[in-house]
Amino acid sequence: MNQTKKSFFEVEGGTLYYEQTGDGFPLVLSHAAFLDCRMFDRLVELLAPHYRVIRYDMRGYGQSSPVNGPLCRRKDLIDLLDHLGVTRAHLLGCSNGGEICLDLALEKPQLAASLTLVGSTPSGFKMEGAPPQKILEMLAAMQSGNLEQASELQIQIWLDSDFRQPDQVEPGLRLKALEMNRIPINQNTFFTADVQPLTPLDPPAVNRLEEVTCPAMIVAGSLDHAEVLRAAAEMTARIPNARQFIFKDCGHVPSFEEPDLFSKKLLGFLGELQ
Repeated sequence: MNQTKKSFFEVEGGTLYYEQTGDGFPLVLSHAAFLDCRMFDRLVELLAPHYRVIRYDMRGYGQSSPVNGPLCRRKDLIDLLDHLGVTRAHLLGCSNGGEICLDLALEKPQLAASLTLVGSTPSGFKMEGAPPQKILEMLAAMQSGNLEQASELQIQIWLDSDFRQPDQVEPGLRLKALEMNRIPINQNTFFTADVQPLTPLDPPAVNRLEEVTCPAMIVAGSLDHAEVLRAAAEMTARIPNARQFIFKDCGHVPSFEEPDLFSKKLLGFLGELQ
């Protein structure tokens, strides 16, 4: 059985919580911006027999320190990997975590052995059309201080999707998502740290997809927002040596909804690179 090592790492202005499980080549997991590293609980069990799996809570999430201003998320990840002596790794990111991994692969191409981007959009990607109505309702709930309602609405947007009612999502999964989500909602993490991040990649990734040098697997759920699916199609078309997999009847984070099937697809992809 693989032992998990849990620890904290001091970064400039805060602390990151992280875990390492298993041995072998490093595989780094970056969570979505409405969850934390617990979204990978089942996935780590499946991947640790094959890789040294590293997961962490971004600042303002899970057990990491709260945020007090804008951050450069990829610098936090670079500093953590430097601390762990990781010079090359497979990078897997969900949603905003995928944006961070893609930016990192462009900034430090020698670091990325592969990219797996789940429900992600590249930095600089312009969403088209009006935002979903529930986003406006969520913002109103936050402004009024109704944080429980704001958290519920965010889970409806990013886990349930516009195509399912809450009772159509596995109840235990949904409760776990709400538990994770309450932390960044209560700390106002995204709006404090990420609306105007420090030192964004320049030019942004959307203008540089052809520069990605490592193999990539682009993953999305069929029930995700149309613009996320459009971004997935664009990344698949423009990133050299990229493939796409769409998970049927999943929302924004199929790696969280269907970890067993997801791990099979991921291990197959990574196995071809050895």
